[in-house]
Amino acid sequence: MCAKLSAQISPGDLSTAHSNLEGMSNCTKCHNIGGQVRNNECLACHTEISQLQKENKGFHSSSDVRSKSCIKCHSEHHGRKFRIVNFNPKTFDHSKTSFQLTGKHAQTDCFKCHTPDLMSDAKYKKNKGTFLGLKATCVSCHQDSHQGSLGNACQNCHEGDSFRPASKFKHNSAKFDLTGAHQRVDCAKCHAVETRNEKRFQKFKGVEFSSCTSCHQDFHKGKFGDKCSSCHVTESFHTIKNLTNFDHAKTNYPLLGKHTNVDCKACHKNGLNTKPKFEKCINCHSDYHQGEFTKNGTQADCAVCHSIDGFNSTSYTIERHIKSNFILTGAHLAIPCQSCHKKTEKWNFKIEKRECTDCHKDIHGGSIPQKLLTGKTCESCHTTEKWKSVTFDHNTTKFLLLGNHQKQSCNKCHVRNEIGNRLIISFKRKTECLECHNDVHAGQFTKNGIELCRSCHQFNNWKPELFDHNKTSFPLDGAHSKVSCNRCHKQVVDEKGKYIKYKFGEVRCALCHS
Repeated sequence: MCAKLSAQISPGDLSTAHSNLEGMSNCTKCHNIGGQVRNNECLACHTEISQLQKENKGFHSSSDVRSKSCIKCHSEHHGRKFRIVNFNPKTFDHSKTSFQLTGKHAQTDCFKCHTPDLMSDAKYKKNKGTFLGLKATCVSCHQDSHQGSLGNACQNCHEGDSFRPASKFKHNSAKFDLTGAHQRVDCAKCHAVETRNEKRFQKFKGVEFSSCTSCHQDFHKGKFGDKCSSCHVTESFHTIKNLTNFDHAKTNYPLLGKHTNVDCKACHKNGLNTKPKFEKCINCHSDYHQGEFTKNGTQADCAVCHSIDGFNSTSYTIERHIKSNFILTGAHLAIPCQSCHKKTEKWNFKIEKRECTDCHKDIHGGSIPQKLLTGKTCESCHTTEKWKSVTFDHNTTKFLLLGNHQKQSCNKCHVRNEIGNRLIISFKRKTECLECHNDVHAGQFTKNGIELCRSCHQFNNWKPELFDHNKTSFPLDGAHSKVSCNRCHKQVVDEKGKYIKYKFGEVRCALCHS
């Protein structure tokens, strides 16, 4: 009778999963007084499902499942062996869960993920038939190669097809936006691979980037600060911007003088990022003097004579010239440099010859015998103070200056002669009197082609003070000694000209006395 009563009350045996609820005293654990089974009674026991619905996760939270009564899918009282969960993994629509299968996940066998080892709770691990208990995070199945440094939202960077590359990652969403050449740099160049917790680890978070020097060596060694972007762009370090405001004074070579007007590329010929030599002017400028100032293989620097204000001006002073092989004295001090250092194809500053005639014309035309020149130079007679101041000692010649000769100016005897296009003063003269004086005797006192002027005359006047008539072929004695000269020696005119005749062919008394 009890069995018949039980059969009338219960429609059948419960499934194995609910077998512990058999008996009339347990009916109200699932049914209300009217016998209806509502979802809240089921969820009161199946708290894992209740929790998923509260979190709006999992299959039971989907719109077409949540609105249904539990008994629509999970009916009871059909016997112990009844499959209360009628689930077919092959036909299950995983998109109704909180984790949609995409990429390689769609090709993965269900039990690669739904395995007790991956269950999040011990109670799920015991139930080998359940598909619950998995978390929807990647790290619940996959090892986190970032070791928690980037959080657990792997889907922000990775897709289901492959973890590498992280195709969804956009560097512009990070704190350091990649621009220019940075876009072509391999990730490992900045994100170094190291070992952390005995595992391979690539550092993506916490990389220092506050300044360019965090990754790049400072070519300028701190001279221009750490704000490289004030001059450079990320496309290339060789591309320089904002040159107009660049302070060259911060470099090892401040721009001064004419250098301030020079185009940057004139010095930085291989790019503005190159460092040209600047120790000497010839590092940039060609040697205008073509090695003229090279000594022992070393080229003297232009700064010895020139300044940055221009090559036309020179700092080479008279004081420095005095220390050279040619000391400037007298009128030379007032001569412009180019008067001696003449420009032909180039300026000639190193003059090997330093004789007077190297610069000055020899107005004497080589007429002065070298034996009269002390040291064979013009300085034997002249000084640099004034050419007309002559210190020549005439007594060193064969013609001593005596009597009235001492009172005469040089050009009385040393006359100017025009030879070719030059006016030359001749100093090389014969010492005979007739070289300067006229022969008033018309050759009467010539012997062997030489005039015998000095037999009668001295240098003080023209009077024949040395003449002695008694030494002639007609000595004067008696009354003859008292007769004036012109009584016998009269003026004649013939083919030789007008002159006083002193010599007679024969001496006879009848020539004067009739």
